[in-house]
Amino acid sequence: MSTTADSAVESENPNSADKIADENLTVPRRRIVVASLIGTTIEFYDFYIYATAAVSVFPILFFITDSEGAALLASMATFGAAFVARPLGAVIFGHFGDIVGRKATLVGALLTMGIATFLIGALPTVYQIGLWAPAMLTIFRFCQGLGLGGEWSGAALLASETARPGKRAQAAMWPQLGAPFGFILANGLFLLLAWGFSYDSTAIRALAADDIDAALADPFLVWGWRIPFLLSIVMVAVGLYVRLRIEETPVFAKALEKKEQAKVPVGEVFRKNWWEIILGTFIMLATYGLFYLMTTWILSYAIGSPDDGGLGYNYMNFLVLQVIAIVFFAIFVPIAGRLADAFGRRRMLMTVTVGIIIFGGTFGFWLSSENIGSGADMNVWQMLLFLSVGMSLMGLTFGPMSAYLPELFPTNTRYTGSGVAYNLSSILGAALTPFVAVWLVQNYGVWAVGAYLAFLGVLTFISLILSPETNHKSLYTEEAAS
Repeated sequence: MSTTADSAVESENPNSADKIADENLTVPRRRIVVASLIGTTIEFYDFYIYATAAVSVFPILFFITDSEGAALLASMATFGAAFVARPLGAVIFGHFGDIVGRKATLVGALLTMGIATFLIGALPTVYQIGLWAPAMLTIFRFCQGLGLGGEWSGAALLASETARPGKRAQAAMWPQLGAPFGFILANGLFLLLAWGFSYDSTAIRALAADDIDAALADPFLVWGWRIPFLLSIVMVAVGLYVRLRIEETPVFAKALEKKEQAKVPVGEVFRKNWWEIILGTFIMLATYGLFYLMTTWILSYAIGSPDDGGLGYNYMNFLVLQVIAIVFFAIFVPIAGRLADAFGRRRMLMTVTVGIIIFGGTFGFWLSSENIGSGADMNVWQMLLFLSVGMSLMGLTFGPMSAYLPELFPTNTRYTGSGVAYNLSSILGAALTPFVAVWLVQNYGVWAVGAYLAFLGVLTFISLILSPETNHKSLYTEEAAS
């Protein structure tokens, strides 16, 4: 575990990462910004098109059950498989990222995600190959998780380890923008396709309950849903072109020059920085919970049948609301980067986390069918305001994470350590959240979902109290493998 004294020494180190990057006039920061932003946008696009399909398409095509609610729960379970894979991806790609370098590892992560996404688009359904279909869907989803598990920390390091002095959170926020941009691309494309095919998920799911053959004849279910998955291979080619043109970060290049790589990064980081892994995991917890409630779960709740506790709202119309709200996410990410540099990561995140806790306590007011209505009578403006508030909080809490988590770890295990913490948190805050939320609504009501978010927020707030401020900490640490 790193001590306070260690942190103080690192912050006074004249060879700080900021100074190394600033003195190296050859650092192509604009190219790095483009590479980190495009790469994470593609990765998150791939990840989110699955999330959208898991609610609107996969329950019909891949799971044969007695009820719509059971099919949705089964689909959410495969959705969660990626989050189980993400820590493993962080270990695998983190190992190479801390030994070989950030650049080459990011290329491997992008290929893993892109190929898995393309294969999902080519997958036969359960009505064509039986139980092999959901099994293969789960495997490819697992591979998506491996790719994203190695992507985030590498992109964060690419941006933060080349930042100018005092601007690290602002530089590191660029890969964070890949999340809202990827979501807008994914949902925007699904929205266009649903409009073009005149696809109404709510009506089709109701039809499937009575006449599955008639539902399966819908062109969108036959082939339209595959387009976003198949198109990902084109986006991956663009991402590869950009990433192959960047150089290694000066911080890691200096570590390579001094032969400071850890022989087994995952072993070293768990031996020396286990406390930072715990802190990082719980620092991200409320962020993950908030995002997957605002995206995956809320979609299932809004378009779900009132008989299963949903609101029965039109699928396409709700996608429009989500795309509008996600703009607030994108707006507040750069604002968060500036605030984190000005006031410190810890203080800023503690304030936002209190906001998340309060927001969780208001779910019953915002979302209960008695207050917001259902079906065509749902209060659209109330739902849009709810989504916009949640997404604004999401931008504020997510923005500084790509600076804060890497700053908790030394140079020679930073890729592994930050990736493991970030992706372990995904199991607790993301993989379980949509599934738990569906169950809570069905058994207790929508207020219980907000209480669950508030609980995650309390855990994050406690971890922030126990965490150090890293605003002025050096990213270059002379720790040779031992």
